[in-house]
Amino acid sequence: MAEERRDDFQERRKHLANLSDEELHQRFWELAEKIVDPLIDLAYKHTSPSIERSVLLRMGLSSLEAKDLVQMISERDLLGKGAGHIVWKIAKEKGLGIREAGQALIEGKYWDDVEAIFRGGGK
Repeated sequence: MAEERRDDFQERRKHLANLSDEELHQRFWELAEKIVDPLIDLAYKHTSPSIERSVLLRMGLSSLEAKDLVQMISERDLLGKGAGHIVWKIAKEKGLGIREAGQALIEGKYWDDVEAIFRGGGK
């Protein structure tokens, strides 16, 4: 049988008891930022194939195209650069549409350009 929980609410809220509503509001958001900041930092510094496929889908590529492209980018160890960023950069450099650039990459075109752009001079 579960042990009954001791009611210590009054004890735990002592440090907040004298705060105004505005101070409580400010305290809440300070604590919320402390919780969320590491998650935001993690999201900025890391990605995954599923995130990159999702980005490409939102850019207008099909799921099969996104899957192939993410695999090709991952094999070149460039996933950290962002699949969407790579496609966007090639589209901009070559004067192509986003989907057209993605399809060209899948066909094996422009990978030397990708290497040059994202590795600072190529292989």
